[in-house]
Amino acid sequence: MKKKYEMIREIFNSCSRNQMRDVDVQEIETDDVDAYLTGLYAGESYTSEKSVNENGMVVFDIDASGLVQRVSFAEIR
Repeated sequence: MKKKYEMIREIFNSCSRNQMRDVDVQEIETDDVDAYLTGLYAGESYTSEKSVNENGMVVFDIDASGLVQRVSFAEIR
């Protein structure tokens, strides 16, 4: 059975004077958040750094062709 997650995808504005960011929140089901992330960026050139917070949230900091993003996965229980 796949686990349910709340996925939060933040895209940070590259303009230094504009601190706004785009935020997308979705509920997803997956067995593997790493594979899910790879699918999100299929066909794109990107690098990512993964961390796991004390509360279990999995966070990926991403650079996709110069666009700084963060994708977080919080398991829904």
